Amino acid sequence: MRFMSDNAASVHPKVWEALRAADGVDSPYDGDALSQRLDARFSELFGREATVLWVATGTAANCLALATMCPPHGGVVCHREAHIEMDEGGAPGFYLHGAKLLLAGRSDGGDGAKLTSQAIRDVIDPIRDDVHQVQPHAISITQASEYGRVYRPEEIAAISQLARERGLALHMDGARFANATAFLGGSAAEAAGDIDALSFGCVKNGGMSAEAIVFFDPALADVARYRRKRAGHLQSKGRFLAAQLLAMVEDNLWLDNARAANAAAQAIAERGSERLMHPVEANEVFIRLSPDEREMLRGIGYQFYDWGADAARFVASWDSDPGEARALGQAIADL
Repeated sequence: MRFMSDNAASVHPKVWEALRAADGVDSPYDGDALSQRLDARFSELFGREATVLWVATGTAANCLALATMCPPHGGVVCHREAHIEMDEGGAPGFYLHGAKLLLAGRSDGGDGAKLTSQAIRDVIDPIRDDVHQVQPHAISITQASEYGRVYRPEEIAAISQLARERGLALHMDGARFANATAFLGGSAAEAAGDIDALSFGCVKNGGMSAEAIVFFDPALADVARYRRKRAGHLQSKGRFLAAQLLAMVEDNLWLDNARAANAAAQAIAERGSERLMHPVEANEVFIRLSPDEREMLRGIGYQFYDWGADAARFVASWDSDPGEARALGQAIADL
């Protein structure tokens, strides 16, 4: 009974159907008919002009987007628990050619790994405007955060306003953007806010091997095309990546999958609520468990990741069995 990661989930049947339908002769790279449809489809989804580039991984999506926003001598403000800081193996430094991550936010998890405009000011205000210090060029926020917390529209608006005032670009790591949108119950535009680029997650939500970089600034997309090629992410048969992305946003499959994952997470949380480390707003559940308790759950057959010395993380997926999720919550309660 797997609750380790939504990366381990199966590929949705509609994505497989789209891949099979794409298996014909068409132009290579991103000149195929499916890739050419992405801009219009995502512009419709977000209610404003968007330029979309596909890549194979979320790491590439994040770092290629940020590389268009920040020069090698600059800095990107992010939460100290952000994926680009903790879990991308130095990829930001590689893709941004040495640009620095400027870490903000609390280290004790008390802010749910969400940035605030004040936390950003605390980092950038002391920086002198001279060549001896790294100057900020961009801000990166994660929707939903590393602890499954969701930014409300007004929170993003405050950060966006600060970014505009300071001349900083704003990027959103949306590996679980669908889960955040499903939780908020509004539109994609409301969940994203006034940002310059979004890494739109697909693999964690029923996709196989495609992520989207959604640029709301066409000039950034123009730069990213060259960087994507240089980084080895301009795939010859790009239509197979485009097919996955189009299948995901067709008939709101991306939201349906996210709602199913969120519901399974809630089923776990409802029964294990006394042990929750964070409110459950997306598809991740963080539970306080001793090493012995974790081993007891593994002995029953549950698979999950340890989260420090006395906690565990359970991640629900679009294909999580609701009965298994409820049973897990009950097993935690029975401890």
